[in-house]
Amino acid sequence: MSQEKEIYRSELAERQQVIKNEGLPVIVMLEGWSAAGKGSALGSIIKFMDPRFFRVYNMDAVTEEEMRRPFLYRHAVKMPMKGQFSFFDGSVMDEVTYQYLTDEISKEEYDAKVESIVHYERQLRDNGYLVVKFFLDVSEKDQKKRIEKLLDSKNTKWRVTKKDLWQNKNYKKCKKVFDDYIKRTDTKECPWHRIKADDKDQVESIIANTIIAEIDAAVKKPHKAEIQSNPYELVKMPKLSKIKLEGKELTREEYQKKLKKLQKELSALHNKIYRKKIPVIIAYEGWDAAGKGGNIKRVASALDPRGYEVFPIASPTPEEKNRHFLWRFYNRLPKTGHIAIFDRTWYGRVMVERLEGFCSENDWKRAYNEINEFEKDLTDWGAIVIKFWVQIDKDTQLERFTLRQNTPEKQWKITDEDWRNREKWDLYEKAIDEMIAKTSTEFAPWFVLESNDKKYARIKALEIIIDEIKKRL
Repeated sequence: MSQEKEIYRSELAERQQVIKNEGLPVIVMLEGWSAAGKGSALGSIIKFMDPRFFRVYNMDAVTEEEMRRPFLYRHAVKMPMKGQFSFFDGSVMDEVTYQYLTDEISKEEYDAKVESIVHYERQLRDNGYLVVKFFLDVSEKDQKKRIEKLLDSKNTKWRVTKKDLWQNKNYKKCKKVFDDYIKRTDTKECPWHRIKADDKDQVESIIANTIIAEIDAAVKKPHKAEIQSNPYELVKMPKLSKIKLEGKELTREEYQKKLKKLQKELSALHNKIYRKKIPVIIAYEGWDAAGKGGNIKRVASALDPRGYEVFPIASPTPEEKNRHFLWRFYNRLPKTGHIAIFDRTWYGRVMVERLEGFCSENDWKRAYNEINEFEKDLTDWGAIVIKFWVQIDKDTQLERFTLRQNTPEKQWKITDEDWRNREKWDLYEKAIDEMIAKTSTEFAPWFVLESNDKKYARIKALEIIIDEIKKRL
């Protein structure tokens, strides 16, 4: 082994301790032409690293399960924890460019996906990740020679796929799209490193030394995230104090009659969205004791239990806290044709995390746009996104808190934290007004459920869900 190789391999192993100490998560994306040597380069790079603190992902084949999720899902769920590496052998570039080159997606869909990738990589960087991207270049002639060499041996023949042969046959067409993709995703936050893959040792040296240099730079001068302006059309929403809660009541008889009818209708629609593979995401936020749980129960009662899941969102676990704040929600996204119901959501970032100091001011101010981008990706994927704010007044909350405290079988529902949050009602109301104003987009608007009368709110929620599904169908 050359002295240079010994040095950078030793230094790369040392940087694992550096990123662990600094809490820096590192994503290394290795893209390039078929037969350019991505796998062997990656194997050489990780050979002398501590395998407890990195993961390697081969992203060549999209599984059937992944095909039923948003296209960024299979990449997002593989984010490393703070202080660890994720190495991607092939990544989102290969997937999206191949879909476009083979006419699986249109030019408009391709452009939208490229834009989403730029947003996603910027979000990673802004949320503390270091993203290092490599593209291994080979000429058309050299690629053909490498493929033929692999085909000549029965031990390596299996490594050549129809996709590899197709790529070489359509080299010029592929090169044009690759160059365009790299140009559009080459940002100051996440630049590309193009490497001529002529010499195996040189490729390894460049990759290793680039990773070392990028880690050193990130530690020496941490990235300062900028707050992005919102590019999406917003739906004008009233402030919470202006929402009329009086006169929004139903008698028991009216409620039972409407509930039965609407649940039957929603049940039939659930079968239709399953058949048409339309995913539905229903997000509930609201005041403590506003009636979210009872509302969710009436919606879920109408659904086929095989086709939905309810996610009660509590404080993030250590594993979740050590990743991008949206990571735990990517992990809970439904498959096509299924329904995911969230009891509390990603909006905790701009409410409780903001007001309790669990994130920085820069973090929560950036989050409005990051959430809008996330929801735009979901709707572009084909999801129906329905967001409910469950509204009550302060007196109603006090009545319900008191009832819970004085009823033994309901005491588990009331905590000291609920009382503490109530003392901050005005601060929360201000934050919620801002949240709704900045994230009620045309593709994912907010719906307010007046819930001083829980029966009224339940019926209204069912009506909105039915209407939104019918619009899509």
